[in-house]
Amino acid sequence: MPDELLVTKIGGKILTVRTEYGRIVQIQAENDSSEPAIGNIYVGKVRNVVKNINAAFVEFKKGQMGYLPLDMKQCPIHTDGAHYSEGRVLTGDEIIVQIEKEAVKSKPPTLTGCLNLPGRYAVLIAESGRQSISSKIYDKDTRNRLAELLGRYITQDYGFIARTNSASADIEDVACEIEMLIKKYTEIANYGRHKTAFSCLYSAPPGYLSSITDSHDDRLENIITDDKEIYNNIRTFLEDKKTPLSQKLLLWDDSHGKLDAVYNISKTAERALMPKVWLKSGAYLIIQPTEALVAIDVNTGKAISKKKDVQKTFLKVNMEAAKEIAVQLRLRNLSGMILIDFIDMDSEENNRELMECLKHELAKDNVQARAVDMTKLGLIEVTRKKVRKPLYLQGLKFNWL
Repeated sequence: MPDELLVTKIGGKILTVRTEYGRIVQIQAENDSSEPAIGNIYVGKVRNVVKNINAAFVEFKKGQMGYLPLDMKQCPIHTDGAHYSEGRVLTGDEIIVQIEKEAVKSKPPTLTGCLNLPGRYAVLIAESGRQSISSKIYDKDTRNRLAELLGRYITQDYGFIARTNSASADIEDVACEIEMLIKKYTEIANYGRHKTAFSCLYSAPPGYLSSITDSHDDRLENIITDDKEIYNNIRTFLEDKKTPLSQKLLLWDDSHGKLDAVYNISKTAERALMPKVWLKSGAYLIIQPTEALVAIDVNTGKAISKKKDVQKTFLKVNMEAAKEIAVQLRLRNLSGMILIDFIDMDSEENNRELMECLKHELAKDNVQARAVDMTKLGLIEVTRKKVRKPLYLQGLKFNWL
């Protein structure tokens, strides 16, 4: 079955759903009426600088505070034209900041002074000399070709990341997008220097449009929505971007049944809010997010019933669990530090095979995720980059919950 992106409204939320091989692997919920947060750029006012954590607290909207780490990569533009590399960030300064991560529980949004503007093929990063190629582009000639292109545009004010989509794109299209990103960045920087505190300089597109930008052209077959207004918004967005994805946009026909029911969206979201996940073998996972980390326990359940070669069964269950865990991390949008307690195996070779399987599955994630190591206690450490809230904090409500 084709990979598809579904956009629908359920319970006052706009849900963006990604399917792969007919299975839902990602759900993102956003408020129907609120403005987007991640990616927005503001003129913020520094309210406090905390030296022992090398960070500042910046009021970016009236009454809304954000956390700004002050490392060497941060380069906030001051409204008076000053630059971080030429001096310090001080209390009372007015600087241009961008929301990098959403607020989670009691933690305020994370801000950055290193502005970034994403396109389908490239990302502009306001970091001197930055040049990077997606790790998912393996062909050496393609990497060299993209590196040569990025090198033409890099300056002391910004650099670029070539995204995975750039590998299959026409080099002229990539160059055209880079020039568009430079123009947009220059406008924001110049405009922002003359604006007062709390001014919004750039509003990022809604989450469902960002999900389209982040999708890989060669894997996505259809973009489907059952909402006419959303359909028109997506169509305008794709036409403005002049992307071939505009040919894949479809308005759902209710004569085929409700989109939610046909794709089992609500039921999948409900199960993703529960701790237990059953595996086909009869084993199951217990997934428990905490404030500090996510704990995942793999249990044999009914999988070892009447099995003679127990170690072989343990490997089979662990391999099945590794594949399912990689999907559940995406589906539930779990991030940060993740500890997985697989079933203990005697064979070092089996443990290595399990680790390689997990690394392979995590590589499919659009969000940076990696298996770090296996501890002496047999726990596997995984890290996944924090961007948006986990699914259980996105305010999903269903009649049966």
